[in-house]
Amino acid sequence: MIRRQRRVLADINVVPYIDVMLVLLVIFMITTPLLTQGVNVDLPQATAKQLPTNTPEPMIVTVDANGHYYFNIAGHDAELMPAQDLVVRVTAELRLADQAGQQTPVLIKGDKDVGYGKVVQAMVLLQQAGVDSLGLMTQPPTHAASPSAPMASRTERLA
Repeated sequence: MIRRQRRVLADINVVPYIDVMLVLLVIFMITTPLLTQGVNVDLPQATAKQLPTNTPEPMIVTVDANGHYYFNIAGHDAELMPAQDLVVRVTAELRLADQAGQQTPVLIKGDKDVGYGKVVQAMVLLQQAGVDSLGLMTQPPTHAASPSAPMASRTERLA
């Protein structure tokens, strides 16, 4: 009997890896624009202290230049909502935070071109929802050497 020797084939088949990489590329191309959605608000510039880094994610009520209200919490996308829905949603979120034993900060992010009355109306709505203290978000002045992250002004107690 003649015995043939077979050589060991040591090549790696990379076609499945290329397929997986192309699928991941398509997934990232589709999801990346979704991660950067938000409400475009031109914050007023002011010198204020930054929030401490150890505070929980704040609830943010945004008032855009047209006077529309948006609600955002814990990194989720901002949702456009009418005033009464905003009161209901903030009330529900505050109850959930109280049940979890957390003190969630509430911030108002008002566009610099919106009327003062719309920001005050947002404060009244938050007071109706049970918020007893809130902060106002600002942008640091352009001449400041600090980072360009939004800041929150001193927290005010609502009466």
